[in-house]
Amino acid sequence: MDRGLFCENTSRKVFLLDGATGTELQKRGMPAGVCPELWAIENPKALMGIQEAYAGAGSDIIYTCTFGANRIKLDEFGLGDRTVEMNKRLAQISRQAAGGKCLVAGDLASTGRFLRPLGDMAFEECVNVYKEQVKGLLEGGVDMFVIETMLDIQEARAALIAVKESCELPVCVSMSFDESKRTLTGTDPVTALITLQSLGADAVGCNCSTGPRLMLEIISMMKPYARIPLMAKPNAGLPRLVDGSTVFDMGAEEFGTYAEDFIKAGVSLLGGCCGTSPEYIKELHHKCSGLKPMPVDCKPYSALTSSSKTAFLGAGLPVAVVGERINPTGKKKLKEELRQGLTGEVRRLAAEQIENGAHVLDVNVGMPGIDEKETMVKLIELLTGMAGLPLCLDSSSPEVLEAALRVYPGRALVNSISLEKVKLERLLPVAAKYGAMFILLPLSDDGVPECSEERCGIVEEVFREAVRYGYRKEDIVVDGLVMTVSSNQQAAMETLKVIEWCSRDFGCATIVGLSNVSFGLPERGWVNTAFLAMAIDRGLTMTIANPSSEVLMSIKMACDVLTMRDANSMGYISHFTSRTGEAVPLKTEKDDRTLERKIYDSVLKGNKEEAVELVNTAIRQNMPASGIVNDCLIPAINEVGVLFEQKKYFLPQLIQSAEAMKAGFDCVEPLLIQGGEGETAGGTAIVLATVKGDIHDIGKNIVGLMLKNYGFKIYDMGKDVSAQRIISEAKRTGAKIIGLSALMTTTMVEMREVIRLAKEERLDCRFMIGGAVVDEDYAREIGADGYSKDAYDAVKLAKRLAQR
Repeated sequence: MDRGLFCENTSRKVFLLDGATGTELQKRGMPAGVCPELWAIENPKALMGIQEAYAGAGSDIIYTCTFGANRIKLDEFGLGDRTVEMNKRLAQISRQAAGGKCLVAGDLASTGRFLRPLGDMAFEECVNVYKEQVKGLLEGGVDMFVIETMLDIQEARAALIAVKESCELPVCVSMSFDESKRTLTGTDPVTALITLQSLGADAVGCNCSTGPRLMLEIISMMKPYARIPLMAKPNAGLPRLVDGSTVFDMGAEEFGTYAEDFIKAGVSLLGGCCGTSPEYIKELHHKCSGLKPMPVDCKPYSALTSSSKTAFLGAGLPVAVVGERINPTGKKKLKEELRQGLTGEVRRLAAEQIENGAHVLDVNVGMPGIDEKETMVKLIELLTGMAGLPLCLDSSSPEVLEAALRVYPGRALVNSISLEKVKLERLLPVAAKYGAMFILLPLSDDGVPECSEERCGIVEEVFREAVRYGYRKEDIVVDGLVMTVSSNQQAAMETLKVIEWCSRDFGCATIVGLSNVSFGLPERGWVNTAFLAMAIDRGLTMTIANPSSEVLMSIKMACDVLTMRDANSMGYISHFTSRTGEAVPLKTEKDDRTLERKIYDSVLKGNKEEAVELVNTAIRQNMPASGIVNDCLIPAINEVGVLFEQKKYFLPQLIQSAEAMKAGFDCVEPLLIQGGEGETAGGTAIVLATVKGDIHDIGKNIVGLMLKNYGFKIYDMGKDVSAQRIISEAKRTGAKIIGLSALMTTTMVEMREVIRLAKEERLDCRFMIGGAVVDEDYAREIGADGYSKDAYDAVKLAKRLAQR
């Protein structure tokens, strides 16, 4: 199907998707523990029967049975070499089942592995894994693609890029959000939408994890920012165990009552996920009869995203500060660390700028003696995990910027594109491909125009070219081009004219780098700050500056109040007023923290390099090993857990802090053993396993990592593990705790079997369970000793169980 036709069709009618496939296959005889894709190929009539039933119930689009048909998943069954062949065959079966009555969407889902920095998989490896699957689906004749049940925005980006680099077919992306309205790795619905639609998705939405009620809230959050159709595939309510079988608490009739609400909320593509069947789709078809989708019509906005946060820019909003300090120019220590491949100074500069109010971080690593591309990519991975703020990618090299944009897990700001031939021809297409906003620099191969009229002419010329690549005015930020007043006193006024023209006539965001204006003058900070105030009055949107400058930031916030950009002066009041009503100064360069506090902070910030250095310093200063652990490392990681529970930290920060704590502990552990002080958690042995029939283990792997970093001895048995093997391993290792995971409602019943067998064999151990489909009530029902909702909760539970 043509992408334009897809957009046109979804604007005219509500497209019904299909429902669950895995549970329907099991109803038709698929046994537990087999590869679903292979079984479907070997039993094509069963799969065709399901898909024909969905088409008959009213589905306009059916998904191929390729949810787990990427090489990484198929390798678990020894089928990786058959990836293309299997995807092709499954697509052909679906086309036959569709019979021309509905469209066939090639289904891509998670690989089960995390990309760097959360895991060990390189971004390009992930893209290639999906490209292989896409190849087979294209050969099988799919009409479009759906990327579904994605837990990580970076993996979703990899799959989307794989499809877009392989064909011109429409592609939809569906993320999975939990009750906190975040993905597993911390992405909120608005950030996911803006990132994915900027990258070229033809529809974005959510599926699985929740029932219709919560999913409606998620769709409603997305709708005001959606420039493309929205999609939803909720579960049939919540799962329950009845007579040993998993059932969902929402019948087809009740499920169908949500159809009109979803359409009013903005959904153009609607179906069902876990617990649904053709009966549910038939009910949706009945309820949607005569209803039309809401128009895709959002107000213009400018926005940058990281993997977990969106920064909105523009008129009526506070001036955004782009922190300029991650730049080696004039910074001897930063230069030296970059040459050595170290990141401590980058971490410090990033944290300082965030604390002092930066909204975006500029990243520039251009200097002799390093591989700029490699270093830029490394810092993107680092800052993605620790900073949370969107990044401005700053390089004069098109190759560096392309590499950076490819791996950046959000919508970046490119600094910059001008009328210079190399920038316009090489960089503009790349920025557009990855959905980046860009700073438009009004200069050409002839240099910097002195007068504002010429600069404005260049802005219009570059923008006309950008429109060819799909850019709108809200997608660009014009740099007013600040020149020094010490050599030309008219220079500042010309820049201000450009800013005023952009904001009040042309209608786009603006930015300035302040430092140039005062070059060659004494007491430059006063000139910079005065110029900033004047520029804000002319409509300035952003500034590249040092947020550690107290005077500059104070004036900026005051200007936000006076120009009505700070609603009810709340930002100003919040920043300057403490509980005693006294002004709160910005952080100074002086660091008077104790060594203990520095160790604590290194774990809190997830700085592994610094944690190792500081712990070794403490050891050299004869600080007691037990004190390092009990007074620094453990309190810090406990605080990280609290922040995680409060949703102030997300999975990336949790993992980085856990690794920093473990790195510090590894330094001090030999001293603890020599002193007979033992290990944290007493080295309690825990057997972890995903139960028989279930091949999902992302959550279990994260739990294992966290438990290991807290000093537990982990025996990870992997996935699809039988009850007998789990019990045998617990006996062999002397495990005091067995941790069981299940992600599918069809396999959660295996947990009961493990516990039954353990009691039958009188095994003296505790049981903890986790997974998307289980809860505390289910833990009590099957006789488990506890349930954990996430990795940190698992640590707390394991500690309690170890003490019993």
